[in-house]
Amino acid sequence: MQGKIIKGIAGFYYVHTAESGIYECKAKGIFRNQKIKPLVGDNVRLMVLDEEEKTGNIEELLPRKNALVRPAVANMDQALVIFAAAKPKPNFNLLDRFLILMKYQNVPVVICFNKRDIVSEDELRLLREAYKAGGYQVQFTSAVQEKGIKELRALLQGKTTAVAGPSGVGKSSLINLLQPEAGMETGSISEKIERGKHTTRHSELFALDGESYICDTPGFSSVYLPDFEKEDLKEYFPEFRQYEPDCRFQGCVHIHEPDCGVKEALAQKKISQIRYDNYKCLYEEIKNKRRY
Repeated sequence: MQGKIIKGIAGFYYVHTAESGIYECKAKGIFRNQKIKPLVGDNVRLMVLDEEEKTGNIEELLPRKNALVRPAVANMDQALVIFAAAKPKPNFNLLDRFLILMKYQNVPVVICFNKRDIVSEDELRLLREAYKAGGYQVQFTSAVQEKGIKELRALLQGKTTAVAGPSGVGKSSLINLLQPEAGMETGSISEKIERGKHTTRHSELFALDGESYICDTPGFSSVYLPDFEKEDLKEYFPEFRQYEPDCRFQGCVHIHEPDCGVKEALAQKKISQIRYDNYKCLYEEIKNKRRY
């Protein structure tokens, strides 16, 4: 029988099959010997051990379309990264790290800023413009007022989407609205530190309809950059590309060089100052990491 892993906890894998629901399975020792770890989102072949108890063994992992490192899930069509527009204030450096990691893994991203009800239209416009220039889809929602949910659901239609974001941004509340049967535990925000409790402790896949799935993943507070050279970083800021032909020097990294098309575009507000500042910050980080 064939199925899809929707959850994995403490060595048990819960496999959803179209024919007869969910089976609790163990993975065969062969996977351990080959150092292969089944992931949420994996399509598998299983052998049923007890039909009444709904238990089985995973016999084979079917070929993966992709396997993400962080979050550790497989066969995703896209990622939906959720940040709060305020409370907590968005950590743009963390968001840009996540976007770089997804681009490195060839996974398209939809950016969602939740809590749109507590920020001004001007602030929303700045958020949209900052990321739209890089070709990212930006969606605004309010889980409290249930706004933007229909539009968000449309972006998830027919795809398997990994949902990620820091704790306390309303991720679980949005998933509850997208799929009420998910029944996520929603965390309370600490007023003092404006950070949420980690309410999701493992990745889990939920069906929105017959052809759309969302995979909730644990909240993150840090993202490590992939291992590449500092000169490659500019490739992960797509909004730079159209201005690079105006740079005087070939291989310009858009920091100290004179007559730089990207810096000129920045001066004309065609590129977001937030994005450019993060680019410089991350460039220095990679440079210093290489040195030591």
